[in-house]
Amino acid sequence: QVRLVESGGGLVQAGGSLRLSCAASGSIGSINKMGWYRQASGKQRELVAVIPSGGSTVYADSVKGRFTISRDNAKNTVYLQMNSLKPEDTAVYYCNAVLRRALELRWLEVWGQGTLVTVSS
Repeated sequence: QVRLVESGGGLVQAGGSLRLSCAASGSIGSINKMGWYRQASGKQRELVAVIPSGGSTVYADSVKGRFTISRDNAKNTVYLQMNSLKPEDTAVYYCNAVLRRALELRWLEVWGQGTLVTVSS
């Protein structure tokens, strides 16, 4: 079974920084894209940032210049460095990956359980 486990959420004041991590574990063959999504209370889940295995990263306009996504392929881990945080960044942040299990050809989309980020004003 493949799992994504997030860490790094918490409470921070506006203007502060947090770093989220998401590690994929289990019998993994290969990972295509990894990314972060968020869902604020009463709103739909939205894309924050995506990093493919090759190619350019993609960011939501609302986080460009403040957030940076990166990945360590050797560790099957994706990170989200969040700087200059604003109260409107408050949400549950979910890790997402498109991957294949070992010895399988089918691509799967997997989600983490979510980690809460709260930015106080």
